[in-house]
Amino acid sequence: MDERTAVTPDAAGLKALGHPVRLRMLGLLRIEGPATATGLATRLGLNTGATSYHLRQLAQHGFIEEDEERGNARDRWWRAAHQSTYTGGASAADPEEAEAHDAYSQALAVFYGEQLHNAVSERMSLPADWLATTTMSDWNLKLTPAKAKALLEALFELIEDVDEEAGADGVGDYVVQLATFPRPGTIQ
Repeated sequence: MDERTAVTPDAAGLKALGHPVRLRMLGLLRIEGPATATGLATRLGLNTGATSYHLRQLAQHGFIEEDEERGNARDRWWRAAHQSTYTGGASAADPEEAEAHDAYSQALAVFYGEQLHNAVSERMSLPADWLATTTMSDWNLKLTPAKAKALLEALFELIEDVDEEAGADGVGDYVVQLATFPRPGTIQ
């Protein structure tokens, strides 16, 4: 993964992303492109002061950056610094890292759930060719940690290889949510 494409945040970055509003803002900047605090506030139903605060937190941790090619002295435009966030497993030896990872994961689970709920609500109104691209599937596999890691790496490589260029004919926004984990309560 090149650094413009993906970021692997440290504990402080995970803590900053553990706020649902910041996750939504970062998602909008990644998907819809640069925006101002005012534009994001309107989109998210927030006041501009709160939006500006959250944007500063995202910028402080390197998730977003000022888009200096846009705006003027009054309007500051922001853009995503990376297209995706990658998190590995948290270290149980570092309680601060583990706590930040848990907070981020909890916020992300809510965010993913909302996205999935919205997708299911809109599913039947999709054109037939896009309807055929949707799935909610799961697999319960028997794997060693090494084999599980190899599977993740193969999935990441595949996903990065199939990304089309924005604006190409027939290209639409397509979400892949990947959650991999040992089945709860089964591994000691």
